Amino acid sequence: MGRLVPAVTRALDILELFLDGDGTLSAPDIVRRLQLPRTTVHELVTTLAARSYIVQVPGQPGRYRLGVRPYQLGSRYAEQLDLAAEGQQVARSVAETCDETVHVAILEGTDVIYIAKVDSTHAVRMVSAAGRRLPAHCTSVGKMLLASLSGAELGARLPDGAGLAAMTPNSITDPARLREALAEIRERGIAVESRESNPDVSCVAAPVRDRTGQVVAALSISVPMIRWSDERRVELEQLAAKGAVELSERLGHRTVA
Repeated sequence: MGRLVPAVTRALDILELFLDGDGTLSAPDIVRRLQLPRTTVHELVTTLAARSYIVQVPGQPGRYRLGVRPYQLGSRYAEQLDLAAEGQQVARSVAETCDETVHVAILEGTDVIYIAKVDSTHAVRMVSAAGRRLPAHCTSVGKMLLASLSGAELGARLPDGAGLAAMTPNSITDPARLREALAEIRERGIAVESRESNPDVSCVAAPVRDRTGQVVAALSISVPMIRWSDERRVELEQLAAKGAVELSERLGHRTVA
């Protein structure tokens, strides 16, 4: 690995400062936060401004905000992202950790479509396939995605009085009960489904966000009941959440500590 260039490192440190606070900085702010000489900061700021990485804030002399160039670079990066491909890579990593079946799914209407899947190596495992479509309310990924909708969006997709098909005796078929379940999922940030789409399988799911913060998919871990327990559920909830955060970050979402 080659040597890091100090001037480039310092310039990038300055740009990353704009990710915090109100998104504006003055040269003295940069000097104080990075502990750099004033002359160095002045030269770096002048260079970044000349290349449109930062611009002066109108009406606030001496204060800067991000310019158009970082936006252009970010947009080009976003154009290269492929949710299915990125999801497959993260799903593989999660599956290697827990050795259970991992899915990434998106919401279409009132159904979920699996766009990525990695199988468990166990002889007893969930049988499914990428491209499969299931009723959202019967799956953990689907309930996670439904819970991310606004009240108006949810009402448009599942109006009051709408029938909910059952895939197993444990499927939720009462709209009022589904809304209660979705409210709990919003509060916890994790969805759990126990034998609602398959009588022999339980699942956990976590939300995947894009660079705007919008939930665009969900990542789930599916476990046959012979390997399911409260302790295992807690462990897999944490792993699903971690995997969903990693996929979100690959899509450009910035997780706030």
